[in-house]
Amino acid sequence: MSETTPKRYHPAHVTIHWLMALLVVMMLGIGKFAMPGVSPQDPQKVMMLQSHTFIGGAIAVLLIIRVVLLFTTKRPAPADAGNAILNWVGKAVHVLLYVLLIGMAVSGLGLFQMANLPAVFSGAQPYPSNFFDYLPRGGHGLFSWLLLALVALHVGAALFHQFIRKDNLLTRMWFGK
Repeated sequence: MSETTPKRYHPAHVTIHWLMALLVVMMLGIGKFAMPGVSPQDPQKVMMLQSHTFIGGAIAVLLIIRVVLLFTTKRPAPADAGNAILNWVGKAVHVLLYVLLIGMAVSGLGLFQMANLPAVFSGAQPYPSNFFDYLPRGGHGLFSWLLLALVALHVGAALFHQFIRKDNLLTRMWFGK
């Protein structure tokens, strides 16, 4: 590792990482577990969908900023899991997290447009009877389950590094020198 290679990610990258982590967990909770149990006739359903939509838009904006930061800020050397296959899996998981988040944003935007959600939010149009009538819904649902699995794998790997390998990996994605 050269002297110019930082030991930690840039503070902007750290902030966006943890903010996105919080928002993604909220979105998965709302979209996978809370909204499906609420009747479309319940006025809270529209509010939940609005929240889901606005938070999804915020995640998309943060994702764009994060990708820009990946290419414009110096990063620490890749983490070493002590095994070439696990190192490859770690890189693959990170790439797939970005791909799935992009897929979620694109399919969510497609649903937003096809279901005419601005009209639903204003009350000019009723809540859609079945989002599966819209092509992007299948991808949005599949991507969300895959994202949930990858988030669990990502958290598990971070905990493995922190508590099994005891390499203090989490400090890379935290504030400090």
